[in-house]
Amino acid sequence: MMVDVQLHQLEYLVAVVDEGGFTRAAARLRVAQPGVSAQVRKLERELGHTLLDRSGHRVRPTPVGMEVVAAARAALDAVAGVRRVVDDLDGLLRGSVRAGMVGSGPFLDVPGVVADFSAAHPHVVCSLVEQGSGPLVEGLRAGRLDVALVGAAGPLPEDLEGRTVSEQPLVVAVPPDHPLASSPAAGPDDLAGRDLVLPVEGNALREAVELACASVSPAPRVTASASDPTVLARMAARGLGLAVLPSSVSALRTEELTTVPFTAPGVRSRLVLAWPPGEASPAAAALRAALLDAVVAPAR
Repeated sequence: MMVDVQLHQLEYLVAVVDEGGFTRAAARLRVAQPGVSAQVRKLERELGHTLLDRSGHRVRPTPVGMEVVAAARAALDAVAGVRRVVDDLDGLLRGSVRAGMVGSGPFLDVPGVVADFSAAHPHVVCSLVEQGSGPLVEGLRAGRLDVALVGAAGPLPEDLEGRTVSEQPLVVAVPPDHPLASSPAAGPDDLAGRDLVLPVEGNALREAVELACASVSPAPRVTASASDPTVLARMAARGLGLAVLPSSVSALRTEELTTVPFTAPGVRSRLVLAWPPGEASPAAAALRAALLDAVVAPAR
């Protein structure tokens, strides 16, 4: 019996299983949800078996579906390998590459690199998103991103690879008339009961500061947040709270703010260019190399 199975049907099936539902799979694939559902049902009719259990909150593969999904992954990997071989023989980069970034600062101009890469490789569809480090890491793990510049206050997760772009000590930024302004340094205990302005939730620096202050009593209060560290510096200058920031933030060098070193063991501000382990597509590997080549060493 001849079975007419299309590659896009296998791709849709794998996406539904990975995402646990049709709506999330459609968002990942950037297609309409009814189309995903229709193509999976068509595949089930063609194979003569129900592949997905749709009865629960999360869509799961049936026993037959698990076997088909495993075979589908192998087939899709094989096709991707054929495409890479052809692209290498053509000497052209094709396909798509998806990058992500936190605020990149002076050490790596991610938008500029992506724009130059796109202009140099017109057959590659490039996309770039700016998010917090938490969503970016999840995007790398889920295969939604090929490379991302993320913030890290500690080691990079073991299931990702990467290279440190910059690593800086932290400072507490306060108005010149603040009691801490004359201190040689400030630790978590010095922040007890004080108002803080910190990066938005999901930012690695914020998580590190909150962890460092977890045992402080009374606990500091986060009264304001922003994704741009220069905005946090301006908030601190206006008295909204103390700002814990990387030492390189240019807005700190003003008459409105004084900085003291933040002494919390192991807490530093790091930017890491991260990517999933394993073989990357030629386009993803080329963009990763371009980003690494563009890293600017911090001035000492």
